[in-house]
Amino acid sequence: MRDTAAQPTRAFVIHPSLKSRNTRRLPEHGLAEAVALAAALPELDVRGSEVVRLARVQPGTLLGTGKVEEFKTRFKAEEIELVIIDGTVSPVQQRNLEKEWGVKLLDRTSLILEIFADRARTREGVLQVELAALSYQRTRLVRAWTHLERQRGGFGFVGGPGETQIESDRRAIDDQVIKLKRQLDRVVKTRELHRAARRKVPFPLVALVGYTNAGKSTLFNRMTGADVLAKDMLFATLDPTMRGIVLPAENGGVGRKIIASDTVGFISDLPIQLVVAFRATLEEVLEADLILHVRDISHPETAEQAQDVADILTALGARAEVPIFEVWNKLDLVDLSARASLALSAEARDTVFPISALTGEGIDSLLAAISQTFDEERTDRILTLSFAEGRKRAWLHEEGVVEAEEATEDGYRLTLHWTARQERRFREL
Repeated sequence: MRDTAAQPTRAFVIHPSLKSRNTRRLPEHGLAEAVALAAALPELDVRGSEVVRLARVQPGTLLGTGKVEEFKTRFKAEEIELVIIDGTVSPVQQRNLEKEWGVKLLDRTSLILEIFADRARTREGVLQVELAALSYQRTRLVRAWTHLERQRGGFGFVGGPGETQIESDRRAIDDQVIKLKRQLDRVVKTRELHRAARRKVPFPLVALVGYTNAGKSTLFNRMTGADVLAKDMLFATLDPTMRGIVLPAENGGVGRKIIASDTVGFISDLPIQLVVAFRATLEEVLEADLILHVRDISHPETAEQAQDVADILTALGARAEVPIFEVWNKLDLVDLSARASLALSAEARDTVFPISALTGEGIDSLLAAISQTFDEERTDRILTLSFAEGRKRAWLHEEGVVEAEEATEDGYRLTLHWTARQERRFREL
């Protein structure tokens, strides 16, 4: 599937819709998202798609007998090579359907893993994808293939005689997982050193989060002048990117500087392996002083997507005290009649900003609000530092919070005028 020099693989997408399952999504929109996911892989040529409504899941084949036969005839006629099922498929169901249809089959998790493997560029991103893929593969060993049930002899020092093939395969995966985790730990430690260095820099961190393809990278490029890949494609951004921004001042002069972070997009039913593997990357969000939740306001399920993002932020452990701005992006795709109601809704909430990252509409208001957020209420405090605490004293001066300073026998006595955020950062030094 990865040989892009060859002809594209002919693929078909199936979205199973279980009648008894309560979901806030329409199956047609779920199918459209699944097709967009498949289209994110350049080596796939999606030839067709269909919503299949199920009264109940068949343990052996997921779909009913009649539907399996119908698709078998259709796939043969259209020369389909790959079937993508937008949902969870058990190893037994996958084996049976692949045998019956004579095709390769991917479920939602394996498709997203393929996309992430295709997009990862940094060393950390590659390691995280490999780790997630192995964790997923390990769960597929259970009853996946009949050959795994056979036993083989051993040398005694590797599992002993009578070890089953499935145990051997699982051990091989576990060994590789341990190696990857060690490599990833070294990379994460390096990034933690960079993060610790950033904590000493007196610049607030603003993280852009949102559903995949909401326009985060386009907004990031608009704000920072960067050239991050921004396409109308799911998961165009995988590895996090950080850039400095100098915000405009009210008098037209130079304002304060902030650091903006562009992150991987969220998606509904994100595989747990990916949530765990990419937690380290998404920790940039947890460190943020302000979160910009970028929404595709033109999408028919923008509210449902926003709830998915909120659920993932909660699962990640985002701090409740961190302010969140809702950025209603893609105004250029909203018709004029709908814009009026959007404007009224946004005016009723001071943390909502309708914009178009593509045209620049509304960006000035958003940047002004970001700047105002960090012009927080300040309090006075008297602090004494020993002469040995020169680094902390230098940080306070760099931050510009020292109103007066006096040298005493015990050290420096400083009069400070600072915000709660600055005090918290000082305590972290």
